[in-house]
Amino acid sequence: MKLVPEQWSVEGVRQSDFPEQEMPPLTEMPGSPVQLNGVILQPDHLQSVSQPQLAFQIQPVTPDPAPGQARETWGGKYEFLLSCIGYCVGLGNVWRFPYLCYRNGGGAFLIPYFIMLLFTGLPLFLMELSLGQYGAAGPITVWKCCPLLKGIGLGMLLVSSLVSLYYNVIIAWTFYYLGMSFQSPLPWSCDAPRNAHLCQNTLGNSSRFSASEAFWNEQVLGVTHSSGLDDPGPVRWPLAICLLVAWIIIFLCMLKGIRSSGKVVYFTATFPYFVIIVLIIRGATLEGSIDGIRFYLTSDWSRLQSAQVWNDAASQIFYSLGIGFGGLLSMASYNKFDNNVIRDTLVIAIGNCCTSFFAGFAIFSVLGHMAWRKGVPVGAVADSGPGLAFVAYPEALALLPGSSFWSVLFFLMMFTLGVDTLFGNMEGITTAMTDEFPALRNWRQKTLFLGALCFAFYLLGLLLITEGGIYWFTLIDAYSTSFGLIIIALFMCIGVAFFYGVTQFCQDIVDMICHCPPWCSHVVLFFKACWVFITPCLLLFTLFYIFLEMYHTPLHYGAYVYPRWGKALGICMGTLTCIQIPLWALVAILRESGTLTDRFRKAIHPLSSWRTATAREEAIDLPYTINLADSDFASPPQGSSEA
Repeated sequence: MKLVPEQWSVEGVRQSDFPEQEMPPLTEMPGSPVQLNGVILQPDHLQSVSQPQLAFQIQPVTPDPAPGQARETWGGKYEFLLSCIGYCVGLGNVWRFPYLCYRNGGGAFLIPYFIMLLFTGLPLFLMELSLGQYGAAGPITVWKCCPLLKGIGLGMLLVSSLVSLYYNVIIAWTFYYLGMSFQSPLPWSCDAPRNAHLCQNTLGNSSRFSASEAFWNEQVLGVTHSSGLDDPGPVRWPLAICLLVAWIIIFLCMLKGIRSSGKVVYFTATFPYFVIIVLIIRGATLEGSIDGIRFYLTSDWSRLQSAQVWNDAASQIFYSLGIGFGGLLSMASYNKFDNNVIRDTLVIAIGNCCTSFFAGFAIFSVLGHMAWRKGVPVGAVADSGPGLAFVAYPEALALLPGSSFWSVLFFLMMFTLGVDTLFGNMEGITTAMTDEFPALRNWRQKTLFLGALCFAFYLLGLLLITEGGIYWFTLIDAYSTSFGLIIIALFMCIGVAFFYGVTQFCQDIVDMICHCPPWCSHVVLFFKACWVFITPCLLLFTLFYIFLEMYHTPLHYGAYVYPRWGKALGICMGTLTCIQIPLWALVAILRESGTLTDRFRKAIHPLSSWRTATAREEAIDLPYTINLADSDFASPPQGSSEA
């Protein structure tokens, strides 16, 4: 809004409350300026209202003595693409996807996987990118488009915090293994003197205790000295040092913002592909590798009748694409307004899923060789979660010629995969806070905030590297991204489609893509159908199955079965993330005035500042504010209809 001779801004007015067709001109002659209390208002930028007379209240606003710095943008589109690819391609692509293929029918699992990608992954991925880019705001502030759903942003913030808490512990484990990989022989191999008795006892014994498993449980975790959740024991100080180094690296990379981390991803996002290609080439030359590939791709079509297969496919899409964590939304908020989000969605999402499938060949070729060496089925050496990454893989690498070199290469890949994903999670947290409190963009304030945040995560993470820390790690991993994440994504989809309006949202996407080619228009229609019906239905199905499985299936780590109080604690953890949605919806309704229906209608209308995304260069804090009094809206003119 342009006001002469001084600058003013209009706040507190929702554009949707005043449809243009109901706005009589404020001036009698078009093109003539209006004088208000000695201030000339240019008519081409005035917002007319349905009242023939308005009472403007001019209130001074104290300028911020130390305004925050301007919002950053990516140095180039490739930095954004690589950051998103690095964020999505994480540790789950290495240990979770191949295991799910094996457990759910081998190659047959690819059918529900790609169906879920098409009807849930791509639509929700595009929705997050579009919201962030159009609103140029983080997970919390972006809900100016629908204040009723601000709790979705808070839920995303909590999910990202819980994941960041335990994800860096994985990086600490990786650092520990990386340091040990420079020894020869490897400390978890049968060639190490301390493991000689274990390897001798494995001959002809199907219930053997492998050297890599002994190293993982005794030397790394120390879990053999803990009895469960209620017996955490002392901190493992070698891991505490590794965890501290990991958080220092994250702090330094995040300190200069996305322009700094955007340069880092040129290495961290591309290096894993180099290692995977090298491992595939090396694995193809190993004896027994073809058995591992056959095991990976063998299809059991009868498994498609099980609901668990479809639930696993949906959950893997969420984990691998990073939907609902807020990281995608935050990274997209630094894009230029006219960036082609549809193209980015197709490139990133499809590229990520192909990477998961591609990585399976590297993993199972090596596991096939390990099974051949031991004379056991491939299924006997494949497992899910940390056990696969830190037990089966190190054991397989120890069997390769030049094992130390391959081990260093593998754990460097694990480090880059973990760091990239953690960048995205931390970016979601920092962006949400700096958008809510712009003063944190100041260099000194940001340094203090990031330092305090990383140090707090480090202190909380010490619980996860105690002797019983793996039990707490598994608990947080199982429930932090369980039903709460699905509920967040469901309400995000319903809120945008039905409260904000799916037609308006599609128009926003077209507005961002200035020169939308014909194929873009057709793709938008497909996504529109998904957002309105298909995606919510699939999310409800997934949510129902998660609750069903949670009720009937006990949580366990190895032979340890979690007590009921531990499982209840995990459910409370998941509930804490999704309960933010109704709590903040209630706050939004209570802040409005009028009847309950009026309050609800106002709470789902975009705020007046939402549409400033296209001109965010001019959207600055100004010294005065013009507000409309409540009495100005008391009696709408006859014949008008509320939007």
